[in-house]
Amino acid sequence: MRESTSVTAATRHEVPETARNGELAFVSVPREAEFKRKSVRGGTATVAGQIFGMALQIGTTFVLARILSPTDYGLQSMVTTLTAFVSLFRDAGLSAASVQREDLSHESASTLFWINVGLGFVIMVVIACMAPVLVRFYREPRLLWITVASGTYFFFYSLGAQHRALLDRAMRFTTNVKIDVMSALVGTVIAISLALMHFGYWSLIVQTISLPVVTSIAVWIANPWLPCRPSFTRELRSMLKFGSTVTVNSVVVYIAYNTEKILLGRYWGASSLGIYGRAYQLATLPVQNLISAVHGVAFSVLSRMQNDFARLQRAYLKSLTLIVSLTIPVVGCSAIFAEEIVRVVLGPKWGSVAPVLRLLAPTVLVLALINPFSWFLRATGQVARSLKIALLICPTVVLGIALGLRKGPPGVALGYSAAMVLLFLPVVIWATYGSGVSLRAYGGAIWRPLLSGLIGSLAGASFKILYEKSLSPVPLLVVEVACLGVTYLIFLFFVMGQRQFYLDAVRQIWQPASRSAAENQGIA
Repeated sequence: MRESTSVTAATRHEVPETARNGELAFVSVPREAEFKRKSVRGGTATVAGQIFGMALQIGTTFVLARILSPTDYGLQSMVTTLTAFVSLFRDAGLSAASVQREDLSHESASTLFWINVGLGFVIMVVIACMAPVLVRFYREPRLLWITVASGTYFFFYSLGAQHRALLDRAMRFTTNVKIDVMSALVGTVIAISLALMHFGYWSLIVQTISLPVVTSIAVWIANPWLPCRPSFTRELRSMLKFGSTVTVNSVVVYIAYNTEKILLGRYWGASSLGIYGRAYQLATLPVQNLISAVHGVAFSVLSRMQNDFARLQRAYLKSLTLIVSLTIPVVGCSAIFAEEIVRVVLGPKWGSVAPVLRLLAPTVLVLALINPFSWFLRATGQVARSLKIALLICPTVVLGIALGLRKGPPGVALGYSAAMVLLFLPVVIWATYGSGVSLRAYGGAIWRPLLSGLIGSLAGASFKILYEKSLSPVPLLVVEVACLGVTYLIFLFFVMGQRQFYLDAVRQIWQPASRSAAENQGIA
């Protein structure tokens, strides 16, 4: 009978190496000697990877927007609304459960793998069966085969889900970054090549499917762990409960944040949905990539700190400050320089995207301010509270969107942002109450970048008023962004006295890397 292989996160790090006779192999590394180095270097690599991915995505959009039409993007968005919803069930929250768990046996990891594969296959079949329903709902026959093809994404994703979770659990963030970059590059080449060959919307669909194919192959190579037969244990039951709560929470949040796309596609058609979709992508792309990058690292790191609450709280507040400080200038640029951004990135035929982009800016800011609570609540096992907060957000956002629907994309964007602004204070109060993170500590982490961002935005707006008629779009946008950014940094670093905070963050990034290089050379 096979023995259970497990590692306690409180005493050692789990670093899966190779599969030995089908077993999950681990290397034990001293916690204090390696923990900080792994978290800081991993965080740096992940953020750098997301910045590269964001630049690549913007570059891809720059090219494709000049080849494809709003209708091509609208057709993709009609299917994406379904596939994005179904994707909430693609691993039933079990990847998060694997990372958050202090102890994980080989048998439990194997069972989670087979559950993921089963779910991936079932979801693929369900989406194929939903294709005729989408055709009828949107009155668009082209959606039939687009939907069927899009469903294969989930089966390919399921093949690498548990391997990816084990890499996260072992804090092998740099490996994950390399995999993400490679997948994105392959997808970009495929999309642009097919678009140039006049495949239209199929270039977007095939690009999406290629991502999990490349990723799953890469994670198996990076972590050649072999699962055994499934075995349902007591440990697995608690993980399934955790994962199911995370999944329900994700479903509620999805409904809140995607209702507008469903309604716009149904009542305003593919073209209007394509316009809104481009505005939403421009508004949220930088912040989503940033939050996604930090979330992957923060959740793993905070989960490993759950038995040291004081340390966990400090780490969370620092992460929150960094997220907000990086988000503020992006939001300011979207709100003030919308016309220039749209003209430079998308081209002149997309001018109607600009007002929607500007109206979505408050939504992006509030998301950056409240989304990090999910890392803290999940890492500390407070998933039930996270779900209750989502149940507050959902109906409020849906109501705001519904009220603005009759005005088309601009009305929907306005209703969305109004609802998010109204939700901000109640969500913060509820999330902090009794959690160990006080309102005062939360406010102390965000007020300096917020005030600095306001000053920087005023400087950028003043420059635009003075020079927008005398410069062409590209140099105007470059100088506007520079004016806002430099003013913001000067005020944040020197007036707000935050220069040392960011210098320390940079120092932490490079010092562990130097020590690691020395260690690899056998230098004490």
